[in-house]
Amino acid sequence: MKYVMGVDVGTTAIKAALFAEDGSIKGSYTCEYKLQTPASGWVELDAQAYIDAFKRAVTKAIEVSGVSRAEIASLGISAQGETLFCLDGNDQPLRPAIVWMDNRANKEADWIEEQLGRRTIHSTTGQVGMSAIWPASKILWLRNNEPETFAKTAKFLLIEDFFILLLTGQYASEDSLLCSTMYWDINTRGYWPDMLRLLGIQEAQLPQIHHPGTPIGNVTPEAASEFGLSTDTLICLGALDQACGAVGVGNVKPGIFSESTGAALASVAMATEPVIDPAGEIPCFASGIPGMYMVHSYSTGGMAIRWYRDTFCAGELASEHAGGINAYQAIDAAVESIPPGADGLRVLPHLQGSGPPDTDDEAKGVFLNVTLAHSKSHFARGIMEGVTMVLLRMIESTRILGVDVKEIRSLSGGAKSRAWCQIKANASGLPVHTMKTTEAAACLGAAILAGVGAGIWRSVEETAMRLAEYDLEYSPDTSHRALYERMLSDYKLLMTEASPLFRKLAAA
Repeated sequence: MKYVMGVDVGTTAIKAALFAEDGSIKGSYTCEYKLQTPASGWVELDAQAYIDAFKRAVTKAIEVSGVSRAEIASLGISAQGETLFCLDGNDQPLRPAIVWMDNRANKEADWIEEQLGRRTIHSTTGQVGMSAIWPASKILWLRNNEPETFAKTAKFLLIEDFFILLLTGQYASEDSLLCSTMYWDINTRGYWPDMLRLLGIQEAQLPQIHHPGTPIGNVTPEAASEFGLSTDTLICLGALDQACGAVGVGNVKPGIFSESTGAALASVAMATEPVIDPAGEIPCFASGIPGMYMVHSYSTGGMAIRWYRDTFCAGELASEHAGGINAYQAIDAAVESIPPGADGLRVLPHLQGSGPPDTDDEAKGVFLNVTLAHSKSHFARGIMEGVTMVLLRMIESTRILGVDVKEIRSLSGGAKSRAWCQIKANASGLPVHTMKTTEAAACLGAAILAGVGAGIWRSVEETAMRLAEYDLEYSPDTSHRALYERMLSDYKLLMTEASPLFRKLAAA
C-alpha cells in the first residue's frame, strides 16, 4: 500500500492529511496560527510561524495515521494565493510574509492600472483589474516604501513556492497560483515582461513555471530531518487552494459549481478555454488540471463569522473549552432560531474588502436596519445571509458568461454548518451538496495531483470523480425564494450606495 499526503496551507491554519491508494483518509491534523495586523489594512505573518505550523501538522498527521513516513510516496501542497515572501541571496526571509488579504498597496494598484490600462491587464492576466492584494501591487509597495528590502530581495516567492524550496531546494511554481500575481500571462502561461519591467524586477527573481502536479524532486535530507518526512517522498506541485478544493470534491467538468466558505468565500466553475468577461467583473484562472480553466470568484466570507465568534461569543467559547459543544455549533443553533431575513437586518460582510464581481478594496462591514428587537442571534444569521448574497452574485455573474451552474458543492468550514448550507440552497434555488471528502477537500485535491505525479493514479479527472461521494444534500425550500431575491436586490443597492462612503472614509 502506498500513501500520499496533501497539505493545505490556509489563511489561518495548515492542515495535513494522509490518504491511502483507495482515497480513504488515514489521518489528519490542523495547526492554527494568528495573523498579525500591525496597521490598518496590513496583514502579515512571520515565515517561522508558517514553518512551525507546517512541521506540526505534517508530523502529527503521520503520527495519527500510524503510517510509516517511509511509506509516503508523494506530497502535494494546496496553497492560499497572493501571500508574498521576500528572500535574500541565502534564501532567508527579509521581512514577514505579506498575507493575501493585505490591502496596503491601493495606491500602487491604481498606478499600475493607469500605466498599463485595465483592458490590457484583463486580457493578459485573466484578472479583471489591479487590486491591492495582488503580488505585483505588493512588490511595487515594497519598492516605494521599503526600498532596502526591495533591493536585497533575491527571490519573490508565493507560499507554495516557499515550501517547495524548503522541501526540495528548488525554485518552482505553477500556473494556478501564479494567475493572480499579475505578472503571469494567461495566454503564454509565462511571465509578463511588461509587468516585470514596470515593477523593476527580473524573471531570475521568480521561480520556474510548471503545470500543477509536476514532480519537483525528493525531500532533501535537511528537510526530512526538520519536517519528519522521508527522503524517499517525492514532492509534486499542487495548486491554488480553490483549485485543489474543486478537484477534491470532484468539480472537474462544466456544470458543477463548488464554493468554499473558509477565511475567504471562493467559488469555482470549470471551463475548457479561457473565459474573459466582457463586463470586466469576473476573473479567469488556470485550474489545477493542465489545459483547463476556472471561472473563479473570491471575497471575504467565513472570516466574518470567525470574527463574530471571537468578538461576541466568549460564553460559547468558554463552554466549548470546558467540554461543551463547539462554539460554531452553538452559533448554528442560534441562527436556526431566527426566521429567514433576520427580521429585516441586512449585512455587508466585507471586513477586509470585497472581491469580484463587486470588487472594492475599500469595502467594509455594514449592519443596516438594526432595531431594539434584534438580538445577538440575529447578527449571526445576518452575517450568514450576507455572505450568501455574495455567493448569489458569484453564481449570477458566472451564468452571464455562459458557464452552466446545476448544483453547488460546498467545502471548507462553512460546509459543516447545516444552517448555512440550507440558507445557500434556499437563496440560490439549487441543491447544495456536501461531500464525504468536504472536510479535507483541498488536502485531497493536492494529494490527487501528487499521486498522479508519482504514478499512483492515472489521471486527475478520473481519480477525482471516482473518489468524490455525496454526503448530505440540502434541497431548496422554494417558499423563501422571493425573500432572498429581494435581499439580493437590497445587497446590490447597499453596495452601490456605500462604495463612495468607503472611499471617503479611507481617504480621511
